[in-house]
Order: sequence, then structure tokens, then C-alpha cells
Amino acid sequence: MSLDGRTALVTGASSGIGRATVEVLVARGARVIAAARRRERLDELAEHSASIRPLPMDIRDHTAVDAALASLPEDWRQVDILVNAAGVRAGDGVLQDSSPDDWEAMIDTNVRGLLNVTHAVLPTMVASGRGHVINIGSNGVRFPYRTGAVYLATKAAVNLISTGLRMDLKGTGVRVTHVVPGLVRTEISLVRFGGDAARAQAYYDGRPSLEPGEVAECIAWAAAMPEAVEIGEILVYPTGQM
Repeated sequence: MSLDGRTALVTGASSGIGRATVEVLVARGARVIAAARRRERLDELAEHSASIRPLPMDIRDHTAVDAALASLPEDWRQVDILVNAAGVRAGDGVLQDSSPDDWEAMIDTNVRGLLNVTHAVLPTMVASGRGHVINIGSNGVRFPYRTGAVYLATKAAVNLISTGLRMDLKGTGVRVTHVVPGLVRTEISLVRFGGDAARAQAYYDGRPSLEPGEVAECIAWAAAMPEAVEIGEILVYPTGQM
């Protein structure tokens, strides 16, 4: 399961599944470009390994994405594995009571951001005849819930983008994997509940949940498959989740 010699770019690397993915990929031998907006968290993460290169970047802005990637040293620009882990769940109201600002935050990060980074990285992958795009979705698309209309719509878009991208890349040697987790214990609930830590913690109480590192292990497994093997989708749930 070694990823020796591979260079990965992970978005959302400052916390949750993104941060855990950076750690797991480095442990497998990859060099990792850790991208997120919170520079201080990226710098702290990079202190753990010389194989981590922090890259502060706002994925919602395509010109900022292009500029950030262009700022990398030449030997870091060939990305072999892209993990689109950045995501946000803003607000927890029903649609009629929710904020358009929250809608924009989710659409811009979960959809537009994923497209911006993927679009920037794909040309070099296609030119080299190899590469792997791994997108993080949500089990909520299969089992919708109240107050999730906009968030789940963005994750449904990730599902369809992954499928369409696989079709667009046919014959190029570039693989696409859609990872679909069930409930994962991350900071996304803290953002969802407006920074209310007690409410965020209570949301997980009594519910089976995954740890970010467990999802990261699935990502690393898919990335380490032989190039002739394309894992189209991974459904991963905590044992006992309905």
C-alpha cells in the first residue's frame, strides 16, 4: 500500500478528513501539498513532516487557486493525487428560514471550489497519462434529512461531477473515486451549529460515528491501487449507522 514517489494535493487540510488524509498519505510515503485558508493550522501541520508543504489557498476563487499552484516549486507542480476534502455545512435551518449567505458559502466551497481545484490540476494529469482525483461526498444524499436541502444538493453535485468526470477522462489514464462517508466526527458540526460547541458535541452523543482517520484510510487504499484498477465509489459507514 505504499505511495512512495507520489505527490498529493489535499484541500481542506486544516481539519477533519482533510487533515487526517494528509497524515495518512505521508505515512504511506507520499509528499503532500496541504491546502486550506487557515495558514497557522497548515504551518502547525507541516511541522510534523518535511513531506508536507503548506499552501494557503481560497478554493472558492479560481484565480487564487491558479496563482497558488503556480507559486509551487517546479518539482511540486506535478500532482499525482488530488483529494477534494474541503467542505462546509453552514447553518441548520429549514430552507425558508435559512440565510442566502449560508447557501453561497456551501455552493462556493463544496461545488465551485472542487471544480476550481480539479480544473487547475487536471491538465498536467492528462498530459502525463496518469493521476487520481478523489472527491468526498456524503451519505446524506442517499438518506436526505430535514434542514439539509442546500448542503445535500451540493453533495449530490459532487456525486454527479465525479461520475461525469470519469466519463470525460476515459482513455486518459486518470482515475476518479467518489468517497461517501456516513456520520463523521469533525468540526463541520461546529460550523453547522454556529460555533455552539456543546450543541455540536451533543449531536454525536449516542450515534455511531467515524473518525476522520478512518475515512482517510479508505482514501489511501483507493489511491494505492494499481493504475489498472479504478475504485469508482467507496461507501463507508460507522458500524450500526442506519
